[in-house]
Amino acid sequence: MNLPLANLYETDFYAWTQKQVQLLRQRDLNNLDIDNLIEEIESLGKQERRELVNRLIVLIAHLLKWQYQTDRRSRSWYLTIREQRCAIRQLLKDNPSLKPYLPEAIAEAYERGVILAAKETGIKLRDFPSEVSYQQEQIENPDYLPGIQLDSDEDLLN
Repeated sequence: MNLPLANLYETDFYAWTQKQVQLLRQRDLNNLDIDNLIEEIESLGKQERRELVNRLIVLIAHLLKWQYQTDRRSRSWYLTIREQRCAIRQLLKDNPSLKPYLPEAIAEAYERGVILAAKETGIKLRDFPSEVSYQQEQIENPDYLPGIQLDSDEDLLN
């Protein structure tokens, strides 16, 4: 079965990718499915941006929960905050060109972070700030937690 590449793209994406790899390795640029290849490469870049925003949503939600439900602070929330910051740091290290996008990504993630925090806490949406309530430096700072000053995370890990 020898389908044209555009049809293969629609019917068997994995086979299409393998054919594109084969053609690229052979430097057979004339037979590449250029239009779909361009679309897929663009999609890969968008996926990295979405990953950054998704990590920020979870981080912001947990920072808000930490800030607004002080009596429910937990080791789990703390470790989720740390985990998201580590993942964001790694994502930016692997994709340094995303760093200038960070302020926009934070703004984009904030509303969804608020919604997630409201959903998980029962706090009304209107009780959270309508604008981003954390500075970029606070979001990136591995030691920043709203409302407390950490000298050591020993107590939070026990």
